[in-house]
Amino acid sequence: MSATKRIDLCGTGEVDEGTALKVEAGGLTLAVYRVEGQFYVTDDHCTHGPGSLSDGFLEGHVIECDFHSGCFDIRTGEVVAPPCMIPIKTYSVAVEGDRVLIEV
Repeated sequence: MSATKRIDLCGTGEVDEGTALKVEAGGLTLAVYRVEGQFYVTDDHCTHGPGSLSDGFLEGHVIECDFHSGCFDIRTGEVVAPPCMIPIKTYSVAVEGDRVLIEV
């Protein structure tokens, strides 16, 4: 069984409610979302094209890629609207104090 490691991504105050923030940490490019006070983290790169999900449009728990308008559920990574077909990777999020971290 492999050990998990934590990666510190950003401060909780850096992500406004209903928005996404692009973060590069631990060799990963990620999107950190804040919805209804909860934080979610996915890969930032859309699985369909060169779109950056943090530049997309967040409505509830759905992020719409600004490149081809495909949509993903940020809680599960599942595709909810074409043309995307491959889910995005999601990460387990922990909030410690005022810091947002993921486990990988």
